Amino acid sequence: MKIIDVLRKECVVAGAQFSDKAEALRKIAQTAKKYPLLKDLSAEEILAGLQERESLGSTGFGKGIAIPHCRLKGVTDFVMGIITVPSGIDFEALDGEKVNLIIFIIAPEEKSNEHLKLLSAISQTLLIPGAVKEILAERTTETVCESFLRHTRAEIDTRKQTTKCQFNVFVQDETVFRDILEKLAGIETSSLVVANTENAVAYLTKMPLFADFWRDKPGSFSKVIMAIVDKGLSNETIRRIESVTGDLNKCTGVAVTIHDICYAAGSL
Repeated sequence: MKIIDVLRKECVVAGAQFSDKAEALRKIAQTAKKYPLLKDLSAEEILAGLQERESLGSTGFGKGIAIPHCRLKGVTDFVMGIITVPSGIDFEALDGEKVNLIIFIIAPEEKSNEHLKLLSAISQTLLIPGAVKEILAERTTETVCESFLRHTRAEIDTRKQTTKCQFNVFVQDETVFRDILEKLAGIETSSLVVANTENAVAYLTKMPLFADFWRDKPGSFSKVIMAIVDKGLSNETIRRIESVTGDLNKCTGVAVTIHDICYAAGSL
């Protein structure tokens, strides 16, 4: 996804003035509505979505910047706009300062991953020294748009990695730990790490309320083996673990969880 493809020039306003946050949100909804992609939505529906998001906490994140946004059913692609407010507006920002630059996003309801990455890309762009000052200095919609795009990355990486999963193997039986680790090391993975952990019992026994429940000293051995494995090797990975532990459903001292990974990059 390219920012240049979702920043809609029809939704860029230079030199706006608002009396309060409510008026600003109404203007955002009316401006977004101008874009043909949102023709099936009313300005009131867009405004309701923005207000619902603001009810969770202000999107004015400080330093004169606000990024109001919402996801709406029926929207098929992102609509992004920019509004500059030279005199500033009280947007209930986290730092209490007035907001001069508003960048808004109306997003498809089902594209949360892309939405998050777009938000991140925008916020990182605005952290570039001098970027906000330069954008606010522009006086036309065309130059505001050009100034913002000069500071953005050309593309946002929205690739989804759906071919891998994460194995978490919790081991509190020291006698099988090395064998399980050896079996996992034989599986092709993009990472394999071991974390030292401690059973909650070790803490609960120190609390007066629970002291009488565990009279024996809790075992001190506790490790978690984490492995990123191709989904196609999941059954083979489980088989190798059970070659050491036996049936995991009947096992004590070892527990295994598997989680799908929606995105993965890099290796260890």
